[in-house]
Amino acid sequence: MTVGLAEELRARIAGEVLADSATRAVYSSDASNYRHVPRAVVLPRDAEDVAATLAVCAEQGVPITHRGGGTSIGGQACGPGVVLDHSRHLNRLLEFDPDRGTARVEPGLVLDDLRDATLPHGLTFGPNPSSHSRCTIGGMIGNNACGSSAVAWGTTADNVVDLDVLLADGTRLTVSDLDSAGPLTRPLRALVDRRRAALRTGLPTLPRRVSGYALDALLPENGEDLARALVGSEGTCVTLLGATVRLIRPPAVRVLAVLGFPDAFAAADAVPAILPHGPLTVESVDRALVEAHRAVHGPSAATESLPDGNAWLYCETGGDTRAEAVLRAEGLARDLDVPAVVLAESAHQRALWRIREEGSGIATRMSDGTEGYPGWEDAAVPPERLGDYLRDFEALLGQHGRRGIYYGHFGEGCIHVRLDFDLISSTGVRGFREFMLDAADLVAGYGGSLSGEHGDGQARGELLTRMYPAEVIDAFGEFKAVFDPDRLLNPGQIVDPLPLDANLRWPSEDTVTVPVDTMFSYPHDGGSFVAAARRCVGVGKCRNTGGGVMCPSYRATRDERHSTRGRARALVEMLHGEVIRDGWRAEEVHEVLDLCLSCRACRSECPVEVDMATYKAEFLHQHYRNRIRPAAHYSMGWLPALAVLAQPFARPLNAALSARPVASAVRRLGGVDPHRDLPVFAPETLTRWFRRRAPRPPAAGGRRVLLWPDTFTNTFSPGVGRAAVEVLEAAGYTVELPRERVCCGLTWVSTGQLGIARRVMRRTARVLAPYVQAGVPVVGLEPSCTAALRTDLGELLPGAGWLGEGVRTFAELLVADDLDWLPRGAERAAVAQTHCHQSAVLSTDPDRTLLDHVGVRADFVDGCCGLAGNFGFEKGHHEVSMACAEDSLFPAVRAAESDTLVLADGFSCRTQLAQGLGRDSSHLAEVLRDALRAAATRGGTPAS
Repeated sequence: MTVGLAEELRARIAGEVLADSATRAVYSSDASNYRHVPRAVVLPRDAEDVAATLAVCAEQGVPITHRGGGTSIGGQACGPGVVLDHSRHLNRLLEFDPDRGTARVEPGLVLDDLRDATLPHGLTFGPNPSSHSRCTIGGMIGNNACGSSAVAWGTTADNVVDLDVLLADGTRLTVSDLDSAGPLTRPLRALVDRRRAALRTGLPTLPRRVSGYALDALLPENGEDLARALVGSEGTCVTLLGATVRLIRPPAVRVLAVLGFPDAFAAADAVPAILPHGPLTVESVDRALVEAHRAVHGPSAATESLPDGNAWLYCETGGDTRAEAVLRAEGLARDLDVPAVVLAESAHQRALWRIREEGSGIATRMSDGTEGYPGWEDAAVPPERLGDYLRDFEALLGQHGRRGIYYGHFGEGCIHVRLDFDLISSTGVRGFREFMLDAADLVAGYGGSLSGEHGDGQARGELLTRMYPAEVIDAFGEFKAVFDPDRLLNPGQIVDPLPLDANLRWPSEDTVTVPVDTMFSYPHDGGSFVAAARRCVGVGKCRNTGGGVMCPSYRATRDERHSTRGRARALVEMLHGEVIRDGWRAEEVHEVLDLCLSCRACRSECPVEVDMATYKAEFLHQHYRNRIRPAAHYSMGWLPALAVLAQPFARPLNAALSARPVASAVRRLGGVDPHRDLPVFAPETLTRWFRRRAPRPPAAGGRRVLLWPDTFTNTFSPGVGRAAVEVLEAAGYTVELPRERVCCGLTWVSTGQLGIARRVMRRTARVLAPYVQAGVPVVGLEPSCTAALRTDLGELLPGAGWLGEGVRTFAELLVADDLDWLPRGAERAAVAQTHCHQSAVLSTDPDRTLLDHVGVRADFVDGCCGLAGNFGFEKGHHEVSMACAEDSLFPAVRAAESDTLVLADGFSCRTQLAQGLGRDSSHLAEVLRDALRAAATRGGTPAS
């Protein structure tokens, strides 16, 4: 029983043992098509914990699966027994020797964290998979990861010195060659002697052979390299405790030459001519991937900078100076005589690399919305045969009625492709199997490898007999038996593999056990919540801890349950109805979603636009349907209505709430965290001020604008609204406010009260329609409310989406015309906090333009403030809320000089700064208003 196993583990280890249904659901899959619900998840704190876990599992006959970042595409990182997650605690850099160029690491260390420590010394780890921001060194060793730079610096196996491993019987060894294998040296040598001929002739020699075990490394002529043979063994032979890795010294400067070709076949044909130039990368991107990227992120400077063609190769060159690197790149482009651009600026290079690095996620949704899946993911052939192989592969796709998006490591003959398999219906699954068998025969016929990077796992293990002769397959089984005689380490992978069409994880409308008559329309998923939940394929970008905004709560807790991926897993398991059995009422799912800030960063930063804020709102609506809700849903969800009732009594209310006993009682009754100060009502709302001010003559030219009086601006920060009116009138607009009370419905959406939100939005739509139809722009000041009008309005109120097209941010409206009316001022430094919803749904480019114009040199903070509307005010969220702020915002503001301007357009962001740091901050409208007034005082451009 699970409980008995978990209790025994807890009694013998210091780390966490998690056997609850939520955790088991979250760890049920990786980035593959497969699903194995574990009995327990162990987060070991040290090697002793790992050894004790193996001992308990051996005693109880429970299999073990090792997991790092959980980004394995073949299914190697999910299993039915105990999952050992090394990333939580076993993630240290133990030793770093810059002189020898080596590092000793624990298996859970993330690649980018290793690089951050070594790059100041001019050293880095050579292999560079696209998941470098979250993949672990242990996972790279397990799969023999390669990445874009392998053409220059090889695979992970080429960069490992030795491995610190634990054998199934508890023996701990540091292995390099066969002599270091201790009690296993003799049986391993016997295996090599017995299978010597097969190991010399039966394993293809190509740079990207990752499938199976690298047993040829054990041959005497190859140095009897046991460490190399174990790299890529996918956790089936040993448990990794640490490794010594070899570091390389990259060139001081890198330049990117992007070469254009009429199609992927022509690009592949060009590889043999490119390799003699010694490029650092030869990476392919095709038209379909670029169009899928555009469908997700819209047109960009990166996509528009590509040279003519329908397929492109990214060829990176290096040098000690920029001139040297550019010269090499230009020489390569000239010799190929194809359309090309050479990019020397790192920002331009990063923008183009983003398309390639997000390929595994972007390609899961084609530009027309068709779903694409891994499976036949990363086969490799000799680079000189790549063009012919691709042509035959294209013909095979046609025979099976499949299509996909190509990208990959053309320099080493390795192709990544996501195909439009039907993994939902029984007929589709049969077709999937038939295609995989034919594709395996094709690649074997070219002397290639089923996997060129991601390993076999369940996706390709069954196909190894089509690639290797029987004697090699037998040798694989003997090799595993030497290390793991009881077959407890990641069983079903490589040796005695599971069927490739079993244990598929994707639910369909026909198989789910939960009613899915939902409130949101899910327009990008065919109206299906089930299809929306399938968006998450597990690439794990939400586990990034450096750069970007997604996912704030994961950054704070480092808990997989609190990542976007973990939440998506829980929702999928809710739909399956096996581990999580209470459907929408499931408390496990509620717990997993509880720390979602609804920041919406996943909507833009996730390669496939998983929109967890929407999914959470949908779940809360269904979860609390016809039930009493938490107090915070009433106090904060109904804030717009309560604010209207409170406004006539603002002054006495503020006085009463300043008394500690009253404030404490209000917090308790309203579900507000006791650490939070209650917001102060403005004595006069924006709308009241606007109605009583003296009438203004219409602006010249008749330009009108409807200023949206959101609840936060209207009730708590009307000064921001007054500043906006002043600026808009100076810009030549006649400002109008709605004549009736309006609301975007955001607070009801974020608390999952979608029926009320829809009624509120209907009223809002009636107010907006005449203005939008007349071409009058609707301008929002609060980013979250502006984003809600832009997106939620149409997704919750079908047929109203066109109204969002008329909504603008304050900055978007102003930069649409010339800025002659806006004075230029003296330069001033600023720290600017971008509201998460602005980052996800809107844009900061117009804001940057305006700030530059008035002399404000702003450093924009890349991260969430942590308050996130009602989230940070809700009881029990304060600690996580403050931890989110400490990720980037608070350190940036503390580091700034005391006279540095702090900018924050979001009411939540300003509140977090005030309550957390005691720091005042300004809205963009106030900055521009101050610039106008300063100019008027100087006798410059007058303020209106």
